[in-house]
Amino acid sequence: MHEQHYLTPLFEPKSLAVIGASETEKSVGNFIIRNMIDAGFKGKLFAVNPKHEQIYGIASYPSVEDIPLRLDLVIIATTAQTVPGIIDACGRAGVRYVVVISAGFAESSPRGAALERAALEAARRHRIRIVGPNCLGIIRPGIGLNASYAHGSALPGSIGLISQSGALIASFLDWARPNNVGFSSVVSIGTAADIDIGEVLDFLVQDPKTENIVLYVEGIRRARRFMSALRSAARVKPVMLIKVGRHPGGAQAIKLHTGLLVGDDDVFDAALRRAGVVRLYTMDQMYAVASALFAHFRPSGNRLAVITNGGGPGVMAADRAADLRIPLARLSDTTITRLNQSLPTTWSHANPIDIVGDSDSVRYATTLEACMADEQVDGVLAILTPQAMSEPTEVAKKVVELAKGSEKPVVTCWMGEDLVRESRALFKQAGIPSFRTPEPAVDLFSHLSSFYRNQKLLIQTPSSLSHLDPPSVVSARLVIESALSENRTRMSEMESKALLAAFRIPIAATVVARSATEAMVYAEELGLPVALKVYSPNIQHKSDSGGVRLNLKSLLEVRNAFQEIQGEVKKNRPDAQISGVAIEKMIVKPNGRELALGVIRDEVFGPVITLSEGGNRINVGRSRAVALPPLNSYLAADMIRTSRVAPLLAEFRSMPAVSMEALELVLLRVSEMVCELPWIRSLEINPLIVDENGAVAVDARVVVENTPPTADPYDHMAIHPYPSQLMQVWKLPDGQEITIRPIRPEDADLEVEFVKGLSPETRYFRFMSTVRELAPPMVARLTQIDYDREMAFIATIAREDGSELELGVCRYAVNADQESCEFAVVVADNWQRRGLARKLMGVLIETARDRGLKYMNGMFLSSNERMLRFVQGLGFVLSNDPEDNTIKNGVLALQG
Repeated sequence: MHEQHYLTPLFEPKSLAVIGASETEKSVGNFIIRNMIDAGFKGKLFAVNPKHEQIYGIASYPSVEDIPLRLDLVIIATTAQTVPGIIDACGRAGVRYVVVISAGFAESSPRGAALERAALEAARRHRIRIVGPNCLGIIRPGIGLNASYAHGSALPGSIGLISQSGALIASFLDWARPNNVGFSSVVSIGTAADIDIGEVLDFLVQDPKTENIVLYVEGIRRARRFMSALRSAARVKPVMLIKVGRHPGGAQAIKLHTGLLVGDDDVFDAALRRAGVVRLYTMDQMYAVASALFAHFRPSGNRLAVITNGGGPGVMAADRAADLRIPLARLSDTTITRLNQSLPTTWSHANPIDIVGDSDSVRYATTLEACMADEQVDGVLAILTPQAMSEPTEVAKKVVELAKGSEKPVVTCWMGEDLVRESRALFKQAGIPSFRTPEPAVDLFSHLSSFYRNQKLLIQTPSSLSHLDPPSVVSARLVIESALSENRTRMSEMESKALLAAFRIPIAATVVARSATEAMVYAEELGLPVALKVYSPNIQHKSDSGGVRLNLKSLLEVRNAFQEIQGEVKKNRPDAQISGVAIEKMIVKPNGRELALGVIRDEVFGPVITLSEGGNRINVGRSRAVALPPLNSYLAADMIRTSRVAPLLAEFRSMPAVSMEALELVLLRVSEMVCELPWIRSLEINPLIVDENGAVAVDARVVVENTPPTADPYDHMAIHPYPSQLMQVWKLPDGQEITIRPIRPEDADLEVEFVKGLSPETRYFRFMSTVRELAPPMVARLTQIDYDREMAFIATIAREDGSELELGVCRYAVNADQESCEFAVVVADNWQRRGLARKLMGVLIETARDRGLKYMNGMFLSSNERMLRFVQGLGFVLSNDPEDNTIKNGVLALQG
């Protein structure tokens, strides 16, 4: 069963009308109709303009309803106030897709916002989907579709370009034509009032004409859809993205211009890393990446060799590589020996490989060949400066010749101008990236190698978390509900620590004293030394108000500290209600490092976890590390490893390294809190003291808010977490218990073992091929699923040693129409005919039904008679596949 993407009529229309088409020079309607004619549109083209019967020989009608054909696509290029009525007319004419070029909607004024709402309401009534408004249009060069008012068209090619800026598309196309860079699709989505980046991305992922995707993003409307689409796209195609509005001034300009949410830039950066997308920062980088992608520049790693005939440029390249954390390749002994035999004794004997200023084409070729043959080199940057004895053109010819026969990418930097002009033309003709200075050359290698490195990260298998004690979610919810019932959003330190304790995060035990005498009694019970802190619902930063005393070693010190805190806080914060003084055992960790671990609520991506230095250094600069929950063990370790606090955690002088396992565990527990407690607005653990023996939360602050109940308990998350509520136990008649639960990334080994244990026939019927075992990318694809758009359940039993044994698995993946899904199921041979497949399918069907899906589809081998009888028994209706007589298609109606 080959499902056509629901946006196919938008990007491959058989018929199209331009409303507002005109022969008036320099009008938007004139540009669009002429672009459509000049592009040689292969479908049927109409114009709508009541003042003309023909426009440039194209039939023109007074209204879209007068066109004697049901149209796939309509382009609207009239004033904003006419658009709601036109969309209504399009609905009556049976149109399903509209591109609104017009501006003057929500991005411009309250009146424009009202017009936009009216247009969207008309579209919803008629089930019309809208691109725009305030956009340049769409281009699909392969079918002659140029429904835009760009100056000229685009060359056909393999790059899919999505942009929220029409001006950027216009400049990109103007650059691309003389540089022979082609596009599969160019989509200007404007303010994305309806169809957004996520939906277009989904189309380009399935589009065979699109091999690479480049995006220009200003802001996001639907974070989960965006993240889901990005993660799906980056698994199969290189995705490069420019995100602007990195600083407050730019972010404010975007809000005024588009009304889109921008959020914090470091959070957006974390989202891109999580999705495996490479971020670009400048148009020059975008041009360079587009050229390289179109030329099939494919680094397999990030170890760079630099060849240069001048020491200075080589050092510049090395510095830039260090800035970007690109490792300079360590040349193998074989390569060193080979270069020693062919280069002057004065060569650098290291990378960068300085082959000296008198280098000719033979020397460059020998060095380049040696680097390409070195397994420790992933790519080469060749630099040439036009010195007296240089041969820029001859060297360039050699580089072109050698690059053609190598799978390793080559980037060139011929510095200067007059003497290297011909060389650059040769590189351009050969599709080899060429730059005037070393730094952007290293940037390009970094960007493209990052994508392929990200692919390796995406298939990493996190370790199992089955050994962890489950949190007491019910207890935590009761604490929050109690505070909210008293109309309090800022929780006390005691309440905040109660939440942490419910999620098994080690805390410093705390009690509250209302008098100096009580303080001394509690201090004696806890054991000296102790710390005293003001206990007030109005004071967030206790030390700022004079409300903290540390390391009190005697009861006299405790009594005096209690009185001092009362006095100083009343003087510094006369408005604050003082409920007492909190007393806790002084945490003495000579090797401890103070960290701050928190949760913030980003306006785009929702809850975000942060990690930074703690104590009084928390607000020094923006040195925080940021990650989107949910985390697993691999992501938690990666967050620590890439943070600025990482060097503080390693062994230092007489202090041993901290327990990374303990810190990772706290991060995982905070991630659980974020997922299971949607009321949390912000959380701060400061300090979290970590040493070689563990971690303890010394102080904590939590802010909560009332949230309306939703059908999905994880609506507040940009990435859907593990749906633990779907886990169930099924008891067989003989009393044996089988656990049926959603699959986890940690189940990779289970899945590999399960597939290996299947009989050849069962494997063939499941995968429709003679697969023997799963390759790592496939294992990752099957276990690291997006719970928002797919689901997989595994059935397991417990072995004698406590580990799990997988008995069967079923899964569905939601189709692009968001209404139907494709399913698959397989059960271990020795567990077949025991009702397990029917139980798994029952769980899967019920889950799909609860998600609002309308149909479940399946493909089966016609020779698999048992499977055909099984699915018919479940209610599937079977039919022959029109393209393959060895396949049967099945459809099950889920609703009604």
